[in-house]
Amino acid sequence: MGIMQEFKAFAMRGSVVDLAVGVAIGGAFGKIVTSFVNDVLMPPLGILLGGANFRNIAWTLKEAVMEGEKVLNPAVTINIGMFAQAVIDFLIIAAAIFMVVKVMNSLKKKEQDAPSAPPERSNEEILLTEIRDALRK
Repeated sequence: MGIMQEFKAFAMRGSVVDLAVGVAIGGAFGKIVTSFVNDVLMPPLGILLGGANFRNIAWTLKEAVMEGEKVLNPAVTINIGMFAQAVIDFLIIAAAIFMVVKVMNSLKKKEQDAPSAPPERSNEEILLTEIRDALRK
C-alpha cells in the first residue's frame, strides 16, 4: 500500500474526522468565551475594582528607554491582567466542557439502563418451539 493510500485511510477514519470537527468547534467556542470575558465580564469587574482595565494591569520590571518621543528599548513588564483574563477564559471553557461531558454521560447511562427489547428469535427457535408445542398436544 502506498504512502498516499495509507494517509488517506488514516485521515478518513471516523475518529480523525471527529477530532478535526472538535478542534474547529473548540476554536470557535474559545473565541466566543474570550469575547465574553473581555467584552462582557471584565469591564464591570474592572469598575467594581476601582475602574481598572485588566488588560493594562502589569508589573514593570524595567522602564522603557526613550529618546524624546522615540522608544529605544520598550518596557519589560509582567502582564498580570492578561494572565488573569486567560485564567478566567480557561475556567469558563473548562466548566462548559465539564457540563457537556456530564450531560453526555447521563444520557449514555440512561441508554444503558433502559430495558432492551428481547432479541428476535431465529427461524430455528420458532420451528423448535412449534415442534415442542405439537409434541405436548
